[in-house]
Amino acid sequence: MENEIITAPAAQVVQGDLKLFTTSLKVRTLMQPGFYSVEKLDPENPDESGYQRLLNKARAKKLANYILDGQEKSDAFLPTSVFLATDKAITLDHEHNTISFCPREIGSFSVVDGQHRLEGLRMASEKDRRVLNFEVPINIAAELPKIHQMCHFLIVNTTQKSVDKAVEQRIYARLTQSLDVEDIPTLPKWIENIAHRGEVEKALKIVIYLNEEPSSPWFGKIRMANDLNPKGKTIKQDSFVKAIVKHLFTANNPLVTLNDFEKQKKVFLNYWKAITSILDDGSASASVLYKSNGALLFCMFSIPFFLKLQTRGSYTVETMQSHLKRCFENMEGEYAGVGHPDWWTPGQPASFANSAIALPISRQMAKALNRNEMGDDIEL
Repeated sequence: MENEIITAPAAQVVQGDLKLFTTSLKVRTLMQPGFYSVEKLDPENPDESGYQRLLNKARAKKLANYILDGQEKSDAFLPTSVFLATDKAITLDHEHNTISFCPREIGSFSVVDGQHRLEGLRMASEKDRRVLNFEVPINIAAELPKIHQMCHFLIVNTTQKSVDKAVEQRIYARLTQSLDVEDIPTLPKWIENIAHRGEVEKALKIVIYLNEEPSSPWFGKIRMANDLNPKGKTIKQDSFVKAIVKHLFTANNPLVTLNDFEKQKKVFLNYWKAITSILDDGSASASVLYKSNGALLFCMFSIPFFLKLQTRGSYTVETMQSHLKRCFENMEGEYAGVGHPDWWTPGQPASFANSAIALPISRQMAKALNRNEMGDDIEL
């Protein structure tokens, strides 16, 4: 069956350089072995080319049950089209308004949008063969390069429906890497701007570095995109990346003036080594330090802290420890305990240090960091 030529009625839709064929195919055709594939993002390999979120089986099963329930009365319907793509050419027979292609020659169609619908139909067809005759509206993009397929996935899932932020960040990073080496389709302005600025790519690289570097306090603690195993993970990739983009890669953070990304990574790692050497006593306490609250607060505080280091010209762990200890000793008022491991125990103030509270804490820490070492009462 894989060598069979498939012919289907179709209308050609041209949107700029994008050539679409609007058609319908029966489930029986779609479920041929190798007819389509889903380019899943691998959480263990940040360099692979996948971009799709993981399949939500519960969501697919819900659709399957709906399709099965509608078989007796023939009242199940699925009007939303599935978006398939191939980098191979498909031509329209204008005389008969049909397209013809051989699945073996085309290779697997990439599913740009609709993987849950296809999986639900597959599950339903395995329980009731009548589903094999169910027709599905399909939009097929022909001669669409792989990088363009990824871009269209991002556009569909950011302009029409949400996609997991961690997956979105990985795609933005890949777009940034591809800007000067591949032909990129026209993107919505906000996507283009993010890709060109490159902060998401750099922030993601730092998060990957912290998660994979054995000497890092964050080693193995960050739950990357599409990682379904939460064991031992204390923070999600998207939360950490968001905090780094907002507070590290900003014009007023001296770290960006280093203009050497390898140094920026190492300085940020040293920063967290210094922080955890004081606040992590090795016990079960201080666990909140490794959650989004801890990441957010110390990303905020990195601005005045790195400014202090910049004037000294030293970014070693030892130098950072010295400044942090002095800062924590100078803390006063309701946030005075921020420099003690117990403050970071679940249920203690750190557990409630969201963005609204983290900002005043960071400001108090900045004041304590820059308080005159000789004391406040100086006679002139």
